[in-house]
Amino acid sequence: METTAIRGSAPRAARSHGYDVRTLRTAVVAALRKLNPRSQLRNPVMFVVWVGAVLTSGVALAGALNLIPEGGWLDLWVALWLWFTVLFANFAEALAESRGRAQAESLRAARQDTIAKVLPHGERSEHVNLIPAHHVIRGQFVLVEAGDSIPCDGEVVEGIASVDESAITGESAPVIRESGGDRSSVTGGTRVLSDWIVVRATGAVGDSFLERMIALVEGAKRSKTPNEIALEILLAGLSLVFLLVTATLLPFSLFAVSENGAGAPVSITTLVALLVCLIPTTIGGLLSAIGIAGMDRMIRQNVVATSGRAVEAAGDVDVLLLDKTGTITLGNRQAVEFHPAPDVSERELANAAQLSSLADETPEGRSIVVLAKARFGLRERQVQELGATFVPFSAQTRMSGVDLPSGPVRKGAADAITKWLASRGRPFPKSVDDVVKSIARQGGTPLVVADSERALGVIHLKDVLKGGIKERFAQLRRMGIRTVMITGDNPLTAAAIAAEAGVDDYLAEATPERKLELIREFQSRGHLVAMAGDGANDAPALAQADVAVAMNSGAQAAKEAGNMVDLDSNPTKLIEIVETGKQMLMTRGAVTTFSISNDLAKYFAIIPAAFVSTYPELSALDVMGLGESANAVLAAVIFNALVIVALIPLALRGVTYRALPAAEILRRNLLLYGLGGLLTPFVGIKLIDMLLDLFL
Repeated sequence: METTAIRGSAPRAARSHGYDVRTLRTAVVAALRKLNPRSQLRNPVMFVVWVGAVLTSGVALAGALNLIPEGGWLDLWVALWLWFTVLFANFAEALAESRGRAQAESLRAARQDTIAKVLPHGERSEHVNLIPAHHVIRGQFVLVEAGDSIPCDGEVVEGIASVDESAITGESAPVIRESGGDRSSVTGGTRVLSDWIVVRATGAVGDSFLERMIALVEGAKRSKTPNEIALEILLAGLSLVFLLVTATLLPFSLFAVSENGAGAPVSITTLVALLVCLIPTTIGGLLSAIGIAGMDRMIRQNVVATSGRAVEAAGDVDVLLLDKTGTITLGNRQAVEFHPAPDVSERELANAAQLSSLADETPEGRSIVVLAKARFGLRERQVQELGATFVPFSAQTRMSGVDLPSGPVRKGAADAITKWLASRGRPFPKSVDDVVKSIARQGGTPLVVADSERALGVIHLKDVLKGGIKERFAQLRRMGIRTVMITGDNPLTAAAIAAEAGVDDYLAEATPERKLELIREFQSRGHLVAMAGDGANDAPALAQADVAVAMNSGAQAAKEAGNMVDLDSNPTKLIEIVETGKQMLMTRGAVTTFSISNDLAKYFAIIPAAFVSTYPELSALDVMGLGESANAVLAAVIFNALVIVALIPLALRGVTYRALPAAEILRRNLLLYGLGGLLTPFVGIKLIDMLLDLFL
């Protein structure tokens, strides 16, 4: 074949090993960049803190220049700690984003300058056109041979090959990609290890699956979920209320001092400190980090989520629809047993079945050859030595086989073999017909093998379940999720597979329209529906589902219709997806509970410190027994900043998910994070106040 020698490195998959020094340094730089007011405006709560930091910095600077009489050390320290608060809120967000960017860098390592072998006429020939991979356009046919990188997303239209997808999935084990069926989709950036395939390009330039993954895992580009937006509106509303309350305290303080003739008006710095401690800064500072970390946890589960809303919705899913072929089963029927006729040995049947399948390149045909070899050690024979003429399968005859010098052998559906034997004046034995019916009742597919004289027996083809899937469905049931298998099979076959897999329900003879209708029925009854599928016929249902998980090994149409892509092509990955969604919701709830409880406790520190000189009666609220008013205000501001730092690991790691009822989860949250958030400031602010008394 005419080709040009190409120099290039094989794709490599970089691995992320936590937060190293480089990652932390990058996060610090990003946190500093986020001090830009336009960045801060995206988070109303932290924007209030940012404005407070600017204001107190101005007061401290004016005091240092003797432009105002009341400037002093408290203004400077409060300003510094407010900047620290904003910086660490930015740092938490940047650190969460860094994991996504590390994943993106890993994927970029797989995107190299590859040369594509374009077939001018779409057929494998002695000549190919060598062009850069980024010049391949949709619809072109590309030859990929052993050692070549696949230059574009596409569908295998010819051949079969072992493909290394570790650059995308992180899994070292190669996978088989072949034309037809549900294993025909290939991704640009992966590499063919053996054999060859012809790929029809399906992605536009710059819009490959790899390119979209790189964009999606960059956490900074994620969309906010409806619940997250609602929470932000609540936080902004609380901040506005406290801002109005705090703004009225200055004239109220001036009036009170003039009336009582005692004390001093509250300072701008103290008011800013009060406002910052009253508004929910903890959850405001960590909200973005929690959302981005949830997306990152999906990536670490080898699931690419195209929508932040989908991750959150996964936490509330209660119905899961799964396509059978390629999702619950391996995707191709496999020969599992030979059932010989009464006067035929099993070895004789296996030999005839293998001979009739030597030229059958379908997965079913290859599985018959393999089963005969495994059971009886029968090796594939050289076609030339047999003097055989192979008869390919046709839709008209519904049979295939081989013509040997000793006579013809046919393999096909029972009714087709019955007619073929009848045309030769031979009967179809009742014993063989009974076996055919028995296999059909079990949900299997019977293939009858016959020679010119008699029916030799039946091959049992079976949909093979993916390993461990029954146990995974039981786990989904314990999580309160109803599983429904959807298949185009007849009800008898569907019932048998459903029983073997352990799903709760099934829909047989399902058309794309019926799948779509079923999802809408569930949604109309208030259910949140997840759908896992891999075929082009699943695309409409995937587009309708609240959480749509497409298998990476499936058709391109399915991947484009879904809002998640499972790189491992494991349908029960929904367990991890649901757990991640629930974990994100629980984390946000826990930190919100802690933040509100935390703010309530801070009232007892900063309100007495701000107004006790004017209203001595407020000293009764000083249950912490704090020292000087200035130290008490600063202690509250320092604690307010440090609590964000302390909660960054929780926001990034997430609350541990436990399959508990909602009431139990709420009770645990209130006990652990509500009570904890209320008590922690009493201890923390008192300790900080004691340290300030020692050093200031």
